[in-house]
Amino acid sequence: MVPAPVQPHTVLILRLWLTALTILAFAGRPAWLGAEPPRALPVGEQPADVRLNGLRTLNSYFPFHEVHSVEQWKHRAGELRRRILVATGLWPLPTRTAMHPVIHGLVDREDYTVEKVYFQSLPGHYVTGNLYRPKGYDGPRPGILTPHGHWRSDHGTGRFYAHDPKRAREEIAAGAERFEEDGRYPLQSRCVQLARMGCVVFIYDMIGYADSIQLDHRPGVRASMNTPDNWGFFSPQAELRLQNMMGLQTWNSIRALDFLASLPDVDAERIGVTGASGGGTQTFILCAIDDRPGVAAPAVMVSTAMQGGCTCENAPLLRIDAGNVDFAACFAPKPLALIGANDWTKEIETKGLPELKRLYAMLGHEDHLYVKANLQFGHNYNAVSRAIMYNWMNRHLRLNFDEPVIEQHYKPLSTEEASVWNREHPRPTGEQVGEAHERAVVRWLNDDAQRHLRTVVPHDAASLQKFREIVGRAFEIILGGTIDNIGPVEHEVVEKIHTSSYLRMTALLNRPRAGEQLPALFFHPDDWNGQVVIWITERGKSGLLDESADPIAPVKRLLDGGFSVMGVDLFAQGEFLKQGHSLDDSGIVRPGQNVHQYAGYTFGYNPALFAWRVHDILTAISFVHTDERSARRIHLVGVDATGPLVIAARAMAGDVVDKTIVHTHGFRFQSLARIDDPDFLPGAVKYFDLPGLMALCAPHPLWLLGEGKNTPDLVVNAYQAAQSEAALQVPRDPSIGKFDGAMDWLMR
Repeated sequence: MVPAPVQPHTVLILRLWLTALTILAFAGRPAWLGAEPPRALPVGEQPADVRLNGLRTLNSYFPFHEVHSVEQWKHRAGELRRRILVATGLWPLPTRTAMHPVIHGLVDREDYTVEKVYFQSLPGHYVTGNLYRPKGYDGPRPGILTPHGHWRSDHGTGRFYAHDPKRAREEIAAGAERFEEDGRYPLQSRCVQLARMGCVVFIYDMIGYADSIQLDHRPGVRASMNTPDNWGFFSPQAELRLQNMMGLQTWNSIRALDFLASLPDVDAERIGVTGASGGGTQTFILCAIDDRPGVAAPAVMVSTAMQGGCTCENAPLLRIDAGNVDFAACFAPKPLALIGANDWTKEIETKGLPELKRLYAMLGHEDHLYVKANLQFGHNYNAVSRAIMYNWMNRHLRLNFDEPVIEQHYKPLSTEEASVWNREHPRPTGEQVGEAHERAVVRWLNDDAQRHLRTVVPHDAASLQKFREIVGRAFEIILGGTIDNIGPVEHEVVEKIHTSSYLRMTALLNRPRAGEQLPALFFHPDDWNGQVVIWITERGKSGLLDESADPIAPVKRLLDGGFSVMGVDLFAQGEFLKQGHSLDDSGIVRPGQNVHQYAGYTFGYNPALFAWRVHDILTAISFVHTDERSARRIHLVGVDATGPLVIAARAMAGDVVDKTIVHTHGFRFQSLARIDDPDFLPGAVKYFDLPGLMALCAPHPLWLLGEGKNTPDLVVNAYQAAQSEAALQVPRDPSIGKFDGAMDWLMR
């Protein structure tokens, strides 16, 4: 972990483009000439919606989300694991290419040895570290994987970290360390002691630390790496594909575990993982998603407070409705020890431990949990904290040492003895380092992911089901869930006005559990046919009205045909904006936002605006579906720039929605060049972009405008695989004038 930076929030700027043709055909004139659109709230008042209260950051409060049955926990844990994998770009997992491990440079100590290791986690990208082996043991031994964390000093970083001599003496005086010389090297100390206890220990470098020299640890956004076709990490194109440093580092951890478990002297059934600070993050993330570790001890990282201050600990989508205690709990009921200190983990015994104890008790393994905060020390992995870990590993890896296990003096490695690169094993140079290497890594990650995803392109019922399991479940994370996640929706009628043939109502839709509120407008004909059309527009519910505040022509046609019509103000539309304000000056945009920094600090804790709006459409659908009037059918329409939102909502709505009419205007997420675009959606491009969402609409009826003869094969194939070709209506002429045919189809 590194000290938390000032958090950037993403500026949510509404896209202002709308084709004149669409305006003329669907929205009437864009300005209100005299008549005011109906409001659900008094002028000057905004909805009572928690989303207006500010964005969450890594310093927000992240309590454990408790469940009340084993089955609920299995479901929750599965969702958390999928969230981690999707957010880190590992859904599906990359190809496990040949690692070509090299072990060399043995250093022989009295009761253990140390060797230098490097291998390829993916082609051309090296993981480096040291391998500690015990002497005097027969047969395979337990393996310990230990990521180091963000330890830097003038004397070295990561594996090479060392206190200066004065600091070492202060640590001894405070009771934090036992020995002056080897107490300077806390990372080496734990490796040596675990090896002396009979374990094979692999300590490996984080990206940009010690011998990992191919990439900087946190290079940030760079103009040279933000290009449409040849991008690097931290760019919009990388975020649209969920390519991030946390993902690469997590993949390095998985491959490090592959390496350790493959060694002939390692018992792959007895694997432990321990690390502190940022190494603690890597510990609980790896143990959440990989079944092989049997014991875990993340130190000074798991808490309900600060979640991780480095870009290697943050990724878009990661901590929406989740936090580090949730992720650590994914290891349950396996043995888990959490070590805290007088830092952001200082409250772990009162905020986190009680909930985890109830979980472990429910799972029948209360003795598999240990939590201790050493409040006499600041952020550390000192001898006192390490002793907790030694006893835990001793007990659960069955090492048979007398407890408490106490460290003994050892001779530390010099940097030269520990370093992987030398004359016989030269360090990477040229295109193997820097921006050239970074581009090669993200290109490989992208190409490999697409190779995997192409195998689930639908061509029959079985492949369609696989497509839904991989692509559909990914979009559930990206968009914040399906209609099943909405929960109860209540409504409060504000005004009713009767006309000669219909009732007009303004209302508020409330999600009391979520603290969200949507202004809504309803038109209900006197002779209702039991069907409701939810019409989504760029101007919110006002888009259903012309300049005289009367229904626009297509809405009037629906009313005459017996359909009810509903419109809502999606988040940051309509009444969410202060009177006379644009989004930029409405108060929704927070001061100090910096779109030139890492997107994961914003989208890792908050949904993208696009996802929030899809969520609002699902709220409207859920309300109509569960309303006491019991609509016989629900339809969706989105024919201005909201077409992609409506497609996404349709994909997440299951069987609740019948017919959908959308105009895509040829939109693709890949065209976005800024993370502050209102349509920016992390991960969308990876999973086949907008066509991936269109394909998830199968087999439900879809009238698709804006694609014409360019309709992607993926969409056509999905409808064919669902044996519902007739449900996909694609006018070969993509012009907006075909909307009359769409209306005929909807009303049929």
